[in-house]
Amino acid sequence: MPNAYERAGVNIAAGDEVVQNLKKKMSQQDSHVLGQLGGFAGLYEMDESQLDSPVLVAGSDGVGTKVLLASAANKVDTIGQDLIAMCVNDLLAQGALPLFFLDYMALAEVKPEQIDIILNRILTVCQENGIVLLGGETAEMPGVYQPGHFDLAGFAVGLAPKSQLLNPANVTAGDILIGLPSSGLHSNGFSLVRKILFDDNDFQFDDHLDELDATLIDELLKPTKLYVEAMKPLLQKKLVAGAAHITGGGLLENVPRMLPADLQAEIDISTWLNQPIFDVLVQKGDLSVEDRYETFNMGLGMVLAIHPEQLAEVELALGDEVHYQIGQVTPLTGDQQVKLLGEKDD
Repeated sequence: MPNAYERAGVNIAAGDEVVQNLKKKMSQQDSHVLGQLGGFAGLYEMDESQLDSPVLVAGSDGVGTKVLLASAANKVDTIGQDLIAMCVNDLLAQGALPLFFLDYMALAEVKPEQIDIILNRILTVCQENGIVLLGGETAEMPGVYQPGHFDLAGFAVGLAPKSQLLNPANVTAGDILIGLPSSGLHSNGFSLVRKILFDDNDFQFDDHLDELDATLIDELLKPTKLYVEAMKPLLQKKLVAGAAHITGGGLLENVPRMLPADLQAEIDISTWLNQPIFDVLVQKGDLSVEDRYETFNMGLGMVLAIHPEQLAEVELALGDEVHYQIGQVTPLTGDQQVKLLGEKDD
């Protein structure tokens, strides 16, 4: 017979089942982890190799309204990666390498299979990128969330020697801008995406648009790229002067975050490979230059500022990682810190 809490709509047994399943897959945790999953908090012990003027860098983020599409399409196998990437890429932009990650999932009702898919992707992506999954929380909240709806939040902590931290003072006029490509839309701008594609143009999830090589929903749910492997050697060798994670606000609002107030970024938009999904959105949404570049990443997930004398070493360290030389840092000549070259309103 259901207990009082279950009669109120909260299934504790289902939540416990999820935790136990995850525990079995986390038997080989990082040696820095003390205790086991299921405690009241996660424990991470630092050692002498990590104590070179150490600075802990922390960040928190979510997946935004992309979760609505994942839920509606019943395709939740990628959003765990979105969640990690949104948090961890922010740490990298500060010069820190990630140590550990925690997740928070709130939902109308516990569906063990759905939660298992999401948490397993989180665990897999953490393990692939050398990140400890230190803990998390799954909260069943009927009444707060509509049936079938849920939300995700992530919390990441990284470490950097104080001398390795990135801040605008490191960036100087003449620095070269390097762009690292995105894997699509990543996890920003989805309120506008949903309005353009589904409210205004009545597309369906399984539509095949001529411009795309996948169904529309598969294109929209492509997981956000993590830049750990690309940036790790650059940060360790102190080859990056500044970095901007291109999230909400696009190039126009995120690139200035890595610049001193008296400098600007001149960016030639013809220098990187075009991704068709952005053409679809620009055309169907009749988006101005400002709209597109302050909402979407437009094909770049990370922008780096590099001192010219270190460019050859940076390119060697990046190896096979696709990257583009997209512009340079120059003295500020107006009131906008990003100057787009080669782009005109249609």
